[in-house]
Amino acid sequence: MVGYVDAVNVTDNPTASAHMSPLAGARFVAGAGIEPTVQLTCRDRNRLGITGDLLGAWALGARNLLCLTGDPIHIGDHPDARVVHDLTVAEVVTLAKRLREEGTNLSGGEITDPPRFLIGVADVPLADPYEPARLEAKLDAGADFVMTQIVYDIERLASWAEGARARGLFERAKVIVGVTPLQSAKQARFMDEKLPGVHVPVAMVKALEAAGEEAAAVGTELTVEIVRSVREIDGVAGIHLMGMGHDAIVRAVVDRAGLFPRPTA
Repeated sequence: MVGYVDAVNVTDNPTASAHMSPLAGARFVAGAGIEPTVQLTCRDRNRLGITGDLLGAWALGARNLLCLTGDPIHIGDHPDARVVHDLTVAEVVTLAKRLREEGTNLSGGEITDPPRFLIGVADVPLADPYEPARLEAKLDAGADFVMTQIVYDIERLASWAEGARARGLFERAKVIVGVTPLQSAKQARFMDEKLPGVHVPVAMVKALEAAGEEAAAVGTELTVEIVRSVREIDGVAGIHLMGMGHDAIVRAVVDRAGLFPRPTA
């Protein structure tokens, strides 16, 4: 992926299932020559753990931070695990900003060479109903950028962007829109029915059904068109391509959507 992307998002126990530590992942990504964006959920850590991981992630090469609540524990592979939630996402943002700008942790202790993360949060722009106040609170806490839930419905996204523009969102933070290439009609229906805030237009589902064995190729082309359309929405700063383990598809979308070569300055 070197040269094809600006940064890689390193997840933190996604779908509430156990995976390698995002700090270790960030180290490998940085070592490969790509800028890591490290995720940290407040579901699994108290403030001591979060502070320690913020310091560790910075030391291991992460310069971007995405603060998340974390998926519900009951959907994962350890449904009996204890949920922590010592801090809210907004409070994690406040902590990261305090470390960056004041060099102190929540207890007031001074940090030598404190981390200076670019701080990000998530949003679900196509949620029904959409509650702008939830994102506003994260921005008030000090978030610098926003990564959205997966988007397929461009008309709904454009409508959301119109409202966000009126509220001054795009002046307050950089907005990066999430996109995932669809592999089949079955996957499209699952995402439409099961993922909060994700709407797959009927026309897309039908196109994937009609494609049969060529559904993955059709899904890639649909993704290319989505990316091109997102780029035309005034105020959107970037695209978060989620390959779900299919790196070759990410490269194909980057190429075909006119995102390659990446800018050098």
